[in-house]
Amino acid sequence: PNILGLFDMHGNVKEWCQDWYGSYSDSAEIDPIGVEKAAGRVDRGGGWSSSARSCRAASRDWSPPINEYYYIGFRVVARQ
Repeated sequence: PNILGLFDMHGNVKEWCQDWYGSYSDSAEIDPIGVEKAAGRVDRGGGWSSSARSCRAASRDWSPPINEYYYIGFRVVARQ
């Protein structure tokens, strides 16, 4: 597991995030949320169609929420 106790964080599909895509602040922040509104939502990591370089949590891109993609999904997490 990673530091949060989650397994298998990379692969399968890119992860759809709640944040709108935009530049982060230059100041140090914990769990930054980005901008209030933008053209697309953040997607992170990589999936089965991504390069190996994209299969990491620091890989950050965006997609318009109106579009459907077979390689972007979301992760359901249950705490025990």
